[in-house]
Amino acid sequence: MNAATLRGALALHAAARPDAPFLFAPETGRVLTYAELERQALLLGRFLRAMGLRKGDKVGLFLHNAYQTAALFLGSMIGGYVCVPFNLLAQPSQLAYVLAHSDCKILFTARDYEARVAEALPGDNAPEVILVDPDAPELFLLERLPASSPPPLDARDPALLMYTSGTTGTPKGALLTQANLVASARSIAQWHGLEAEDRVLSALPLYHINGQCIVTLSTLYSGGAMVLPHRFSVHEWWALVDRYQVSWINMVPTIIAYLLNAAAGHRKRFPSVRFGRSASAPLPPEQHRAFELTFGIPVIEAMGMTESASTVFANPQDPARRKYGSPGVPCGVEAKVVDFSGRKLSDCEAGEILLRGPSVMLEYYKAPQLTAQAIDRDGWLRSGDLGYRDADGFYFITGRLKELIIKGGENMAPREIDEVLLRHPAVLEAAAVGVPDQNYGQEIFACVVLKPGSRCDEAELRAFCLNELGNFKTPKRIRIIDELPKGPSGKVQRLKLVDLMQDCG
Repeated sequence: MNAATLRGALALHAAARPDAPFLFAPETGRVLTYAELERQALLLGRFLRAMGLRKGDKVGLFLHNAYQTAALFLGSMIGGYVCVPFNLLAQPSQLAYVLAHSDCKILFTARDYEARVAEALPGDNAPEVILVDPDAPELFLLERLPASSPPPLDARDPALLMYTSGTTGTPKGALLTQANLVASARSIAQWHGLEAEDRVLSALPLYHINGQCIVTLSTLYSGGAMVLPHRFSVHEWWALVDRYQVSWINMVPTIIAYLLNAAAGHRKRFPSVRFGRSASAPLPPEQHRAFELTFGIPVIEAMGMTESASTVFANPQDPARRKYGSPGVPCGVEAKVVDFSGRKLSDCEAGEILLRGPSVMLEYYKAPQLTAQAIDRDGWLRSGDLGYRDADGFYFITGRLKELIIKGGENMAPREIDEVLLRHPAVLEAAAVGVPDQNYGQEIFACVVLKPGSRCDEAELRAFCLNELGNFKTPKRIRIIDELPKGPSGKVQRLKLVDLMQDCG
């Protein structure tokens, strides 16, 4: 398909297959067709123009997954505006900062979130807040608006402003263009062989780049359909697969872990599903193999970034060519590994991974210095990920620069310790962190979540690690907790564990 903008992609499908479904909303049973999506997008544009907004103005969304959330997300960008999805899990201070920094003119939210939004609104230049019902078939009586035509749209026009989680400081706003988003959607659709007959099930939020690009935009580009429940439910997941005859499923490792635990070792088969996809956090090889054995569904591990409009690495579709423990080979971008001086490294040498391609963001919004630090003059984006490329061209991630554990001068990747803990039969989830230490600079601590009904204590877990890792790499303390802190995609936010672990001495 030859479309330079999201508006162009929608117009092509709405003209060729107007009655084809784009979105299924399980809670209400509603179906959003391509023709209806185009109609609502055009009406939303008329509404925003009547409210005084101009092309390029910011439109905020503070909503959970639902029928109208998807329509507003796409409709705002198709109308020539910049969509700013707000993280429902954001701390009050982060929400207040992003509301002030993003320059939103209008913020759509639901009554359930009205109080939270009101508390975070800036004193000056606050957006106009509009309450909507996310499950409603129509937002407003938009047909009563005066007729007006949408402004011309260019591939270089900004379309999406996505803020990073900001767990280590002030959130940064990655500004993505129409061209960035189309390039991302195209590479995902082509890589996975997505066609109009495909249907994807995903419960990942539309305020995260995974739910936006991997699911929503790749579906729009390919002409397929998406099944979008309000949230993930381990008890309803496979029922939705059967009800909508889903052909692929989009997951994160946390979802995979919970589905495996619920299966309790009993094998099940879902013939409509030709593959699953896992991204947003490393997928432990043991869980990868166990999921495929239990459900008979091949899983393609991949990796993406907000700053690159999602996917940068993906494993091949052919199971025989995939590598467990690797997010794959470059997908839609160029990649290289460099040392701390910027020198390109050879295969199997570890360093920072750099990326370049048509999906890489335009800039960090209102932050030219941060943009210059992140993207060099040749267009290479610093990913902040540490890893290496093997002789076959597959990349392996060993950690994040900001999460690297440095004990006694030795660099260690938390993932190595996580994967050992996950091999213990009682452990459902695990995350290791470096905690300041007077003798070593940093000491290794870890948090684990046990499988429901399992029993285990710290001494048993430390003994298990000593046998697998040796004394130096074994966590000094292992704390058993009910839940690991995670971002909207399911990625563990390790740095939030540091304070928790310091409290336990």
